[in-house]
Amino acid sequence: MIGPLRPSAHRSSLPSDKVDSTYRRLRLQVFLGIFIGYAGYYLVRRNFTLAMPNLIELGYSKAELGLALSGVSIAYGLSKFVMGSVSDRSNARIFMALGLACSAAVMIFMGTAPVATSSVAMMFTLLLLNGWFQGMGWPPSGRIMAHWFSPGERGTKMAFWNIAHNIGGGLVGPLAILAMAMFADWHAILYLHGFFALGVAVFILVMVRDTPQSQGLPAIELHRNDYPKAFDYDPDHEQEFSAKEIFVDYVLRNRLLWFIAIANAFVYFVRYGVLDWAPTYLGEVKRFSFEDAGWAYAFYEFAGIPGTLLAGWMSDKVFGGRRAPASILFMFATLICVVVYWLNPPGNPGIDIAMLIGIGFFVYGPVMLIGVHALDLAPKKAAGTAAGFTGLFGYVGGAVGASVIIGYVVDASGWNAGFSLIAGACVTSMILLGLTMRHSRHA
Repeated sequence: MIGPLRPSAHRSSLPSDKVDSTYRRLRLQVFLGIFIGYAGYYLVRRNFTLAMPNLIELGYSKAELGLALSGVSIAYGLSKFVMGSVSDRSNARIFMALGLACSAAVMIFMGTAPVATSSVAMMFTLLLLNGWFQGMGWPPSGRIMAHWFSPGERGTKMAFWNIAHNIGGGLVGPLAILAMAMFADWHAILYLHGFFALGVAVFILVMVRDTPQSQGLPAIELHRNDYPKAFDYDPDHEQEFSAKEIFVDYVLRNRLLWFIAIANAFVYFVRYGVLDWAPTYLGEVKRFSFEDAGWAYAFYEFAGIPGTLLAGWMSDKVFGGRRAPASILFMFATLICVVVYWLNPPGNPGIDIAMLIGIGFFVYGPVMLIGVHALDLAPKKAAGTAAGFTGLFGYVGGAVGASVIIGYVVDASGWNAGFSLIAGACVTSMILLGLTMRHSRHA
């Protein structure tokens, strides 16, 4: 229900003939800011893995480095939730830039200070810290998307924004090659990425703006006459909430948000269960060479770009702003690809690669749409916390579980047992998403 409009929150302080042009210019500007900004976060999230072979040569075991690396996922999932609440009460422009700058500083320190890689405990601590700062990237981006793009267009726009992580992740390798070519020192894989990320943090400060109202513009819902239907929109939603209101009233008491958060854990279990174990599985079972397995791994990541864009477009245009139907459809297709990938006998590498491409294409759609769904299910002043809540389940429950549980099960019972868990996670995610079907219409 739309109540009386408050001039400070809804109406423009700019001349009416300048509102449309200003909105168009700033929407593009802030979108580019968070797109390139979030890609920058990935430059310093995954680069440590490329330095691990050199650390193994120094005497560290794979188990020790795996333990150190787990710090990123553990801290990231927790931070995405906790810092999401902070971001909802902060200037998104400064918050996002600060997080990336701090993450970059950690990587620069790891690459330049010998003590940083002197022990597993030190590396775990620093990567834990890096993961915490990494959690300051998604929530302010979600807040910005919720303020600058209305519900009826948000799926498509979020889909385009979401491919930033595929692009950022894809640039990690070439940048590492450049680092080695320039400095002939594996430490450069850590610090050069950090310096590039610092440059991106400056770009965020230049490009991003917090809210339309901070620029003298009306609320996006009023400007586009496009209001959310998942909850009763009220002018009070333009006012900042207290931490208690955000956590209790709009997150913890939101039954639908719980459904998609738990579903997200299973989606991430599938995503990382396939991705993290692909090189090992392809080498041990499908007899792939290291190079072929590496290319298959890359194809999986980049296939997510068109899949994400299609999922966002379908949720807006085919399903009228409903996220659950598109997510369920994509998870069903993911399940088919997982089963074929699993049961395809060795000696058919083309089918294996095609199925990995298919899994990457389909699974990244629900990964993105669940984040959009979270934004749809809460007032935009609680957007960062809502998105962080789903991320908490995704990383701490899904990503860490995929590494620990699948590894343990495969060691104990073989790959068939591991893939049974992945297939079961696909089915469980669809059931949970189905529980939100009646409450996800936005147009």
